[in-house]
Amino acid sequence: MYRILIADDEGIMVESLKRIIEQNFSDTCEVTAVRSGRAAIEQAELVHPDIVFMDIQMPGINGLDAMREIRKFNSASLFYVISAYDKFDYAKEAIAQGVEKYMMKPVSRSVVISTVSDAIHKVEERRKRLSDQLKVQEKLETVIPVVENGFVGSILMQNAQTDYDYYRQLLDITEENAFVILLAFGMENAHGEVRRAVKTDVQAQSFFPQVRAIVKSYLRCCIGEPISNRIVLIVPCPKERMEYEERIHVIGTVSSLVDRLEEKLGIRFRAGIGRVCSIKSVFTSYQEASLALQESESKVIHTDDISQRGVYEDDFPVNSENHIFELLDQGRTEEMTEECNRFYDWMLDRHPDSMNNIRLKILEYVLRAETQGFKDGALNYSFDLRKDYLSDVLALEDPEKLRLWFLEKMASVSRSIANKKQDQSQSVVSRAKAYIQEHYMDEISLDEVSREVNISPYYFSKLFKEEAGENFIDYLTRIRIEKAKQLLAGRSLSISEISTKVGYRDSNYFSRIFKKQTDKTPREYREEMSV
Repeated sequence: MYRILIADDEGIMVESLKRIIEQNFSDTCEVTAVRSGRAAIEQAELVHPDIVFMDIQMPGINGLDAMREIRKFNSASLFYVISAYDKFDYAKEAIAQGVEKYMMKPVSRSVVISTVSDAIHKVEERRKRLSDQLKVQEKLETVIPVVENGFVGSILMQNAQTDYDYYRQLLDITEENAFVILLAFGMENAHGEVRRAVKTDVQAQSFFPQVRAIVKSYLRCCIGEPISNRIVLIVPCPKERMEYEERIHVIGTVSSLVDRLEEKLGIRFRAGIGRVCSIKSVFTSYQEASLALQESESKVIHTDDISQRGVYEDDFPVNSENHIFELLDQGRTEEMTEECNRFYDWMLDRHPDSMNNIRLKILEYVLRAETQGFKDGALNYSFDLRKDYLSDVLALEDPEKLRLWFLEKMASVSRSIANKKQDQSQSVVSRAKAYIQEHYMDEISLDEVSREVNISPYYFSKLFKEEAGENFIDYLTRIRIEKAKQLLAGRSLSISEISTKVGYRDSNYFSRIFKKQTDKTPREYREEMSV
């Protein structure tokens, strides 16, 4: 039903409008009529009308003021002004109020009917848009938790193939930094510690949707599903480090969150908070959050409140150092070399008379880089591999020659890591192609093949397109059509049988795909081959 409100101080006008609407729209419209601006506001609060016919000149609160008030609590109402005053100022103000139509009295029956029909159509369009938005939102509410859990899981597993930028795009994360909050839940022992309980473990899956809803009301974050008695939250952060006041604010917010969770679920919660890191290095923040929980019995503890690690001198470029090794780990050789150059410039600028310290620092970086290369499987270890490093750097008196030695060593490791990643990517795509060649006749999907090569569908889709030069569906279709061409060259199988043999259960669909790929139907292709 469509709710219509008529507001006019002229009784004849009110009754006339109401009668015309009820005679022509009795099955679809409910009509309420009032005779003052105040009554219009009060009635609108009660019935929330879809359509309002409003006179401008009424005693007390006039129509324009009444519309302004109604807009405050019911912005969706469609307003139609009916006035005996053909004044420009009135019309101008009505337009400013978003009025759909300005009509002069007297209004004919046909105009009323066409206006109501038009208004109903607009209301229906608005309802449909809202319904479509809600459907999209429902789908997102289903998909987003899965994507968030995949993102958190890939970080905890330290998957080198994780496409962080792709996850950021899917989850609308614009920040490049983040920190981890680790929630622990369970039963409290005599010392006030939260310990894992089997019963709580089992309950975790059932109360997790409630936990997720409460957490999202306090924080903008990605949430992973419970693992044992812990839940990982990744909180995007616009800054590279958290100032004292910001840290206190976060601790306060998390304390309120923990209190709310305990109140709603009736079990104990504790939280550990790690430092801000780049999103690609956020596993470090997870480790800090986990350590904070272990080293303190406080309900909420930030790693900075318990950390005893040393601090860098005030002007040391910590972010540059971290960035160098992030780029190295990603095999981005050119960018890493540029960052190393900037760091070397900083050392020469700030410590021009400390060449031995510079030598030690670049040795530290090179050894750290090679260790990372060994861990990634990009380098093989030999005890004698570095036997000349110390003598080499000591022999280089010229700072620029020392720079070149540093950059060449770092770039060599980075290239090895990049090549290893490329080999892994090519290996994944090669295995995927082999699987497709073996199973093209089955009803295989991207999810199935990505599971076979053991990487997420999101990353696999992107990786396949980059390495193969075409997306998964196009590649699978091309293989099937090529196989179909081979079978069509013979006469032993019918087109329906060939359709089934190349993975299409519906022969009509197969014919459409074949024609789209070759500009010929399977029958036309077979006839052409037999000529």
